[in-house]
Amino acid sequence: MFTGIVEELGEITAVETLGDSCRFRLRGPVVTQGARHGDSIAVNGVCLTVVEHEGDEFTADVMAETLNRSSLGVLAVGSRVNLERPMAVGGRLGGHIVQGHVDGTGEVLERKPSENWELVRISLPADLSRYVVEKGSITVDGISLTVVDAGPDHFTVSLIPTTLALTTLGIKQPGDPVNLEVDVIAKYVERMLGDRATGEGAAR
Repeated sequence: MFTGIVEELGEITAVETLGDSCRFRLRGPVVTQGARHGDSIAVNGVCLTVVEHEGDEFTADVMAETLNRSSLGVLAVGSRVNLERPMAVGGRLGGHIVQGHVDGTGEVLERKPSENWELVRISLPADLSRYVVEKGSITVDGISLTVVDAGPDHFTVSLIPTTLALTTLGIKQPGDPVNLEVDVIAKYVERMLGDRATGEGAAR
């Protein structure tokens, strides 16, 4: 489990195509501290497994399903990525519960800079709009953010200077894709209420 609090801005140093999958080599001096084979690291909000670790770099395999459902397929050598290790037991939940399971992708539509912050509008797939509410939580490229405004096909988030300086949202431009993960609690509530309405829950 992750919290959506990005630990560092990493970099793709190599991409190896393996048929319908690929292997990334990524640089991240912070997240590689103590990293071992089989550990999980979130890359732009996608939970990936460490295959190899050497120095401040690690490799991770990305399957076709992940490439199809996320924006990782557009990454290339030199791309900057948000990196986060799983939350340690007993650690602080600084953001919200993030699984690292991308629900879909959106697109940066507009940026409105202000003196000390920036408002960013992002497109929202129709099948995810019911999970996004004003002042609720959403994960964008692995960043836990609070929704400012929620529409049927878009939402806005307000970014503080720290987020702009230390994550990919500081450099994303209109037209760039982003990974989206909605609040998992909303999905569980929807499922339970649906079971109650159909009587399926009582039948189990």
